[in-house]
Amino acid sequence: MLSDVPDLTAHLGYWLRQVSNHVSHAFARKLAAKDVTVAEWALMRVLYGEQPTSPSRLAEHMGLTRGAVTKLADRLIAKGLIARQANTSDGRAQTLELTAKGEGFVPELAALADQNESECFAHMPDDDRKALERILRDAVARFGITAIATE
Repeated sequence: MLSDVPDLTAHLGYWLRQVSNHVSHAFARKLAAKDVTVAEWALMRVLYGEQPTSPSRLAEHMGLTRGAVTKLADRLIAKGLIARQANTSDGRAQTLELTAKGEGFVPELAALADQNESECFAHMPDDDRKALERILRDAVARFGITAIATE
C-alpha cells in the first residue's frame, strides 16, 4: 500500500542532507575558484601552524587512508602549497609541511570558509545557530565521528 511509505521529506536525514549539500557545494565552488578542493583545503588547514607532520599521522587525524593523503599531498606539492621532506630523525620517513606560499594562502581560504558560513547561516538568530551547532556536535560525538569531512 502506497500510504505505508513515508515521503522523503518525512525524514530529518533528508533535511540534513539538503542543507549539507548546499553548504558543501557552495564552499567547494568558492575553493575551486582558487584552484583548491575541499580535501586539499582540509589537509592544508590541518598542517597550518603545525610542525612538519608525517603522512600517516595526517591520515589518522583526518580519517583518510595514507594513500589518499599521499595523493592530496602530491597535488598540493605540484601547486607549490606544501613540501615533502625527509624526516630528520629517520631518513626513510617523510614529513609534510606548508610552504611559505601555502602558509600565506590558508588565511585567504579560511576567509572563504567564513564567508560561506555567513552566507548560509547569517539569516539564523544567534541562539538558533548556537543550538544547531550544539545539536550537531552532540550527534558527531554520539556517533563517534572523528574523521574530518572532506566530501
